[in-house]
Amino acid sequence: QVQLVESGGGSVQAGGSLRLSCAASGYTIRSGCMSWFRQATGKEREGVAAIDSAGTTNYAESVKGRFTISRDNAKNTLDLQMNSLKPEDTAMYYCAAKGGSCRTPYAVPGSSLYNYWGQGTQVTVSS
Repeated sequence: QVQLVESGGGSVQAGGSLRLSCAASGYTIRSGCMSWFRQATGKEREGVAAIDSAGTTNYAESVKGRFTISRDNAKNTLDLQMNSLKPEDTAMYYCAAKGGSCRTPYAVPGSSLYNYWGQGTQVTVSS
C-alpha cells in the first residue's frame, strides 16, 4: 500500500520560508516523477515543481527562483524548500507520484496523470 504523508506546513509572514517534506512508504520516490501541487481556496489545483528519476527539476513560473524541490533517496522523502513566500502562495500543498517521466509541455505534468497523492499540508502566508 502506497502512502505519501506531507509535513512542514504552517503560518508565516511574507518574505519568510518554510520547508515541506513528503515521506513515502510502499513507493520508491526515485523511480518516477515526483511533484508538488497546491490548491488555494476556490482555485484549481496547480503544479508547483517536479523532479524526475534523473534529478531533473522543473518549476512553475510563479515559484521559479524561490522554491526548490529535492529528494533524499536514502530517506525516501521529497522536500520543497520555499523562500521569499508571498500571500499568493497560500494554499494546501500536496505531494504526488507517477510512474515514468515528468516529460510535459508544461512545467509539471497534469494532476490527472498522478497515481498517488498525500493528504496535504496547509501553508498560510500573511502580508
